[in-house]
Amino acid sequence: ALLNAMIFTILEENLVDPEFIRNRTTGFEALRENAKGFSPEAMFAKAVEIKAGLATTAGKAPEEAAVVGQSIMGPGNFVKDPISAISFGMALMFGTAGLPHILMRFFTVPNAKEARKSVGWATTWIGYFYILTFIIGFGAITNLIPNPANYFVGGEVGKGLVGGGNMAAVHLAGAVGGNWFMGFISAVAFATILAVVAGLTLSGASAVSHDLYASVWRHGRVDQAQELRVSKITTVCLGVVAVVLGIAFEKENVAYMVMLAFVIAASANFPVLFMSVLWKGCTTKGAVTGGFVGLITAVTLTIGSASVWEAVMLYPKGSAWFPYQSAAIFSIPAAFITIWLVSLLDRSARGNQDRAGFPAQQVRSETGIGAAGASGH
Repeated sequence: ALLNAMIFTILEENLVDPEFIRNRTTGFEALRENAKGFSPEAMFAKAVEIKAGLATTAGKAPEEAAVVGQSIMGPGNFVKDPISAISFGMALMFGTAGLPHILMRFFTVPNAKEARKSVGWATTWIGYFYILTFIIGFGAITNLIPNPANYFVGGEVGKGLVGGGNMAAVHLAGAVGGNWFMGFISAVAFATILAVVAGLTLSGASAVSHDLYASVWRHGRVDQAQELRVSKITTVCLGVVAVVLGIAFEKENVAYMVMLAFVIAASANFPVLFMSVLWKGCTTKGAVTGGFVGLITAVTLTIGSASVWEAVMLYPKGSAWFPYQSAAIFSIPAAFITIWLVSLLDRSARGNQDRAGFPAQQVRSETGIGAAGASGH
């Protein structure tokens, strides 16, 4: 759909080279004719028509059905209040900068120039994915709902998609490209999940074995064999925890599950990175304390939300003590305020050393001058 939209816009605005097309291509006029029938507006209008048709089938009057159809162009029901909407946006925006498997890109490049290039590519593809989500949504409405027997349980839209709502992209791939394209998208999804899980496991194992075990608990008095053994044990433990949580959250919407990870990253990692890089008064004690406050606040409030307290932990409906779907709007400021306050009150020798070292760190972070190269491992 996105590619068709680009082709349609290029042809509509005549952003083509006639001489190049005449001398080096074939079938251009057929492409022009095929693209004439497509536009994003046409896809949106078709989705509104299908939504209104479903409402009419359900017994609503034509006027009510028209309102239901137009409602699809407004805010959805996934986030039901302004606080949750703002919090959800904060988590997705700031959480991206704190995801461990994204931060690992800085450790896989040889120098600062390549690090910036790597971040640029990551930002490009992440932005493309965000744009793609609503295209997939409207595409699923216009391609799947008109054929309920092929894609919905028992051939009834009300019973949901075969395999659950998270299968919309896979079914859409089958609808527009057949079995080959559906297999390709399924393979891409599997590879993406595998890459993310591998990245998170690797970053978690290295954090426990090197940062905690070797540096904090053993104060550097450890050999590589011991560190490797701790890394292997951590990997197994993380795998077990991931499987248990996966089973517990099996029925949750995948978008909500993504948001949970982003909330934790935005609350625990992003404030520490932001303040340590851009504020000259940030100290180690403030960064560590603020990171823990953000992490604990995010996890605690998330557990108290209805999506976890009631849907996963099976407490009675209406018993959730946190009224919003996302905790980011509370946990992110809590982390920032804690880093600021603790750093201001930190008069230790290490705190003074951190402040004195900020100018040199700022030069390295902004220019790459003096930054160490990638380690040979």
